[in-house]
Amino acid sequence: MDSRCDCSNSGDRLLNPILYNILSQMDKGGRSQDTFHHSSAPHRCNCEVRRTVCLVRPSEVCKEASAVLVKTVHFMRNLPAFKQLPPGDQYALLKSSWAPLFILGLAQEHVDFDVTDVPADSMLKKILLNRQESPESEREQPTMAGVSKLRCCLKKFWTLDLSPKEYAYLKGTTIFNPDVPELQAGLFVEGLQQEAQHALSEVVQLLHPGQQERFARILLTASMLQGITPSLITELFFRPVIGQANLLELLVDMLFCRNP
Repeated sequence: MDSRCDCSNSGDRLLNPILYNILSQMDKGGRSQDTFHHSSAPHRCNCEVRRTVCLVRPSEVCKEASAVLVKTVHFMRNLPAFKQLPPGDQYALLKSSWAPLFILGLAQEHVDFDVTDVPADSMLKKILLNRQESPESEREQPTMAGVSKLRCCLKKFWTLDLSPKEYAYLKGTTIFNPDVPELQAGLFVEGLQQEAQHALSEVVQLLHPGQQERFARILLTASMLQGITPSLITELFFRPVIGQANLLELLVDMLFCRNP
């Protein structure tokens, strides 16, 4: 089956013979000769799934994102019910929920951002580093498809215009997920999620008595959070700040550190 990219925008051709030679040497999978068409250089793929992107204003956006992440961890630490859980359950819930909670924080703080294609010289650098088995090359890079999912989710939350209380209870339903594997206090967590959902339903009815479908719309929009990978969040917003560090380990340190 022909797996060629269907992109046909000739304006994005890479006139870099070095990059082309490297790509050609790496292509040892028996790909058909017409994959690169009949040109002296390949064209950059415009498929959103393959287009790697980066932030347009990384210093500003990463600073805002870091502030949101700190608030996210503080929110979890300040929940009395969360602190009652065994440490292993706290870790499991942190690992499963930090990314969707962070996205809810972006929505609540109205953090907007723009992305652009990764420069061609950076792509060449990554290919060269890949040949040296660089750890950077093993990580999933942000793509336009992933960023589009994220921005679509944010826009839907902005359209809903949730109140602070609605965000708080929605975060509660997100944190206390009984479907996380190997929870010691799974039934307790399930009860906490039900309490959070009930509180969210009540506050929605109180603040929006004429919008009976609003609660369902909020839950439907929240379901989009699971389609956005933690790796996308990490690489797009935090890799420029933390370098080679493991973000989850940093979050664990923040969550379990004791105040002096």
